[in-house]
Amino acid sequence: MLWSYVAAFLTGILASLGVGGGMLLIIYLTVFAGFDQLSAQGINLLYFLPIALLAVILHTKNHLINWKPLVPAILVGIVGAVIGSIIAKFIDKEILRTVFAVFVLIIGVKEILYKKEDEKTPVKHNTAIPPKTYRGKFKHS
Repeated sequence: MLWSYVAAFLTGILASLGVGGGMLLIIYLTVFAGFDQLSAQGINLLYFLPIALLAVILHTKNHLINWKPLVPAILVGIVGAVIGSIIAKFIDKEILRTVFAVFVLIIGVKEILYKKEDEKTPVKHNTAIPPKTYRGKFKHS
């Protein structure tokens, strides 16, 4: 029972940071808690929704989200999620588990071996965060 709380806590932190805590939760549920892949994915989606909502509220409050380009991506993502859940019902559970494991392995290797483009060059100005207006003698440059 303790490990369930630890996995839920770590998943919540990773999900709210946008790192993908769902992978950790799915691995925990399938490997340690004995759930099949499809059930683990469903639980992950239900778990993710309130955490994602809270993260979106906080990031929006801190002006870290530019909504204009996100709306089309969100709509297409919803359609993809519906289609993917329908397709998942027709795929054998072992194949689904293997595909997920290969996906996690590929992402892990990519993260270890490849440096991100934005880490290669220094960032001069972050366009995702709007500049603050200062009052008094300080001016925004």
